[in-house]
Amino acid sequence: ARQPLFPSVMSMYDNYRNPHPPGMQIPPPNPQPGPYDNPLYGASSGLIKTGLGVYGEKFLGSSSEFMQSNISRYFSNPQYYFHVNDQYVRNKLKVILFPFLHRGHWTRISEPVGGRLSYKPPMYDINAPDLYIPFMAFGSFIILAGFTLGFMGKFTPEAINLQFTRGLIGWGL
Repeated sequence: ARQPLFPSVMSMYDNYRNPHPPGMQIPPPNPQPGPYDNPLYGASSGLIKTGLGVYGEKFLGSSSEFMQSNISRYFSNPQYYFHVNDQYVRNKLKVILFPFLHRGHWTRISEPVGGRLSYKPPMYDINAPDLYIPFMAFGSFIILAGFTLGFMGKFTPEAINLQFTRGLIGWGL
């Protein structure tokens, strides 16, 4: 029988294949949960589980219905507020930064749709509200804050998180 050239390496691979030395008990693959592992241990009738499930479903169901009804009331079509193109963004930024140069109307353009008046999307009306510019401004603020912190040598993920939180609070106020 030949002896291996590197016996220590071979024994390392043997340990890798069988990490438990002979005589050692191997733990079961899926141990049963004990009373300290599961807070609902012993609820054999399922009363607690069922009660909590029904209560949670009722709470979450009512809140999701509330949110859907209110969101659809204020934002019936969120894509409307992001329907922009490059020319709209350029013209809107010009109106925001230099309002005294704006030559035209300051009212929104409406059109009859289905027997009622509807407003044109931002792509076709410079005075229509949009969410693209505020979201891009917020994202640009976070990126520029990160670059500034990096140049000063104070960049950390926590600092970006703080800037994000401050920006949300400032935007909300």
